Amino acid sequence: MVSEEVLRTHLQELRRGTVVVASLVALRRPDYGYALLQRLGEHGFPVDANTLYPLLRRLEEQGLLTSEWNTEESRPRKFYRTSDDGEAMLRRLLDDFTAIQTSVNGLIQGVDR
Repeated sequence: MVSEEVLRTHLQELRRGTVVVASLVALRRPDYGYALLQRLGEHGFPVDANTLYPLLRRLEEQGLLTSEWNTEESRPRKFYRTSDDGEAMLRRLLDDFTAIQTSVNGLIQGVDR
């Protein structure tokens, strides 16, 4: 029987790349980090804040996200949005994601025959 720790490790590896895709999709609508964290969790992408915030900074540095500060509230918040380059990258990632899903489905169907 596979241990919970081994399972957790493989699930973490599987989700690591998908959180980038999920973030780029979710941030088509501008949002701030904490709200994104909650939204991702609600949609089956539980992410730790210590993982998400560095990811947002990295995606912004890569030009895949833009950000701006909202200072109208009592506490300023940084809002992120998927940039045009981020949208182009997302399309490429989704194409590859679909190809991977098709390949895995083919393998599954081959095994079941």
